[in-house]
Amino acid sequence: MTVSESRYIVGIDLGTTNCVLSYIDTQEEHDLSTGIINIFQVPQLVAPGEIGEKDLLPSFIYLPTDQEKQGGRLTMSWNPFGDRVVGTYAKSRGAEVPGRLVVSAKSWLCHTGVNRTAPILPADAPEDVQKLSPIVATASYLRHLKAAWNQTVAKESKDRLEEQVIYLTIPASFDAVARELTVKAASSAGFDNITLLEEPQAAFYAWLHARRDNWKEEVGPGDLILVCDIGGGTTDFSLISVTGKDGELGLERVAVGDHILLGGDNMDLALAYSLSEGLKAKGTRLDYLQMQTLWHNARMAKEKLLANQEISEVPVVIPGRGSGLVGGTVRTAMGKKQVESLLLEGFLPACKSSERPQHHPRLGLQEMGLPYVSDTAITRHLARFLDIHSDKSDSSQGVPGPTAILFNGGVLKPRIIRRRILEIIAPWLREKGSPELKELTSPDLDLAVAQGASYYGLVCREGGLRIRGGIARSYYLGIEVARPAVPGLPPAIKALCVVPQGMEEGSSVSLPERTFGLVVGQPVEFRFLASTIRPDDNVGDLINDWNETIEPITTLQTSMEVSGIEPGTVIPVQLEATVTEIGTLALSMVSKEKGLRFDLEFNVRG
Repeated sequence: MTVSESRYIVGIDLGTTNCVLSYIDTQEEHDLSTGIINIFQVPQLVAPGEIGEKDLLPSFIYLPTDQEKQGGRLTMSWNPFGDRVVGTYAKSRGAEVPGRLVVSAKSWLCHTGVNRTAPILPADAPEDVQKLSPIVATASYLRHLKAAWNQTVAKESKDRLEEQVIYLTIPASFDAVARELTVKAASSAGFDNITLLEEPQAAFYAWLHARRDNWKEEVGPGDLILVCDIGGGTTDFSLISVTGKDGELGLERVAVGDHILLGGDNMDLALAYSLSEGLKAKGTRLDYLQMQTLWHNARMAKEKLLANQEISEVPVVIPGRGSGLVGGTVRTAMGKKQVESLLLEGFLPACKSSERPQHHPRLGLQEMGLPYVSDTAITRHLARFLDIHSDKSDSSQGVPGPTAILFNGGVLKPRIIRRRILEIIAPWLREKGSPELKELTSPDLDLAVAQGASYYGLVCREGGLRIRGGIARSYYLGIEVARPAVPGLPPAIKALCVVPQGMEEGSSVSLPERTFGLVVGQPVEFRFLASTIRPDDNVGDLINDWNETIEPITTLQTSMEVSGIEPGTVIPVQLEATVTEIGTLALSMVSKEKGLRFDLEFNVRG
């Protein structure tokens, strides 16, 4: 179904912590300036046998025991998978039995060190638990949304969710592999008509929709907007430039940060360790499973404290695990001041604009299996991002830095955290002679990404103002340097640019001047590299010294089985790259001489 044919324009925020589905009903008012964005109230289990409807579908999957499955109190009539629980009850029950809880599937989806197609979650599940792969877990959230929508909204088959045009959001820092895996997860859930949209852009579209025609009163030509998105699993920075030509304003995404696995999950784990140290000082030691329970309970305590200013302390309970460790239930408490101090000093410490993330081992943050960054200071990551992209400012306006900031993500809901970031950035800008940052008010830090995704779909349908920018990274193939082998010295690798940063969706490039020789009947593998900070590289550029600016991502693979050609035959091929309309990257080897095309596939097996 095309953009102009589906009744509903659907935006899905597939978040690390929560999923949100928004929609615009085109049979109702859907003008760009007056269109109404609805939030789907997602039916989900909130307790055994009890279904509730909520804005948010927590991105948690609980895998119940055989005993819990009996009686049918954990199933719904339209539930597509009776052996899994998704949402609110999964989150609360999983905190009590963490070995049966799948969390942070989105973070695992972009973890290059594991096989993302293999059943590996939960990482510490008991032997009787049937584990899920990150792709299956991600698809499970989408399946739940689809089944719930089709049960409550779709009155006719053409209104089913899989029949609508869907805009699915992802972190701007997701590389080509993570984007491809997201599309595969959506496809396995039955969604074939999707378009990917970067979360910071979606948040900005939500702001545009909320401000309607008044947005031009807040920003103008020469403004550079920093979108600071801190969610449950990632910290995402983007820069959007406001341009002006012939009296018309334009928007362009000019920079995207690296993938920073740092967010609410890290904060919750740090709070858990803080509580654990307090218990240890009193003679109570927790084992590993109890620490997992404490991690989840710390998250819920943090959410309660930060959501209600009148609450100063929340009790935290950890079940005991026998007399050898803890005789009975362990009780402690988390205070609001404890939370604020740890978050502000541990994750948002004051720093200079010249400071950079420190690279040192943080074993406590590695125990849960994900490759969290070693430096938890979000402010130092932000300082690095702004310094690297300082050339994105409009020098003609005399502005050497961002002029406005838009916050997004559940971590930033407390005003104290947003104020802290503004206070830290302020002296950075003053020392450069820049004006004070204008804060652009998000319509809703939890719902904005989904809302913006729907509005983007409306913009595409009605021809409104779109953010330009193209692909956020430049991509490269690793090419071995032809030279005599030296014992103990690995072959030197050059980086060949095959996709330039900024390449627009729906466009293709080729390297006609470079020919590769591929052997028929044998698997072929290439190193695949990427960079967010080399916008000037062009297709065909060969970079010698790249270790500081280009990072390996994975390998590209293909196998050439061709009938009529003797195995072992070398045939000349050229590389073609396409940024698809949905936002993924497609790479192929093409033999014009033989009329053959071989698609290169990303290695997602770690």
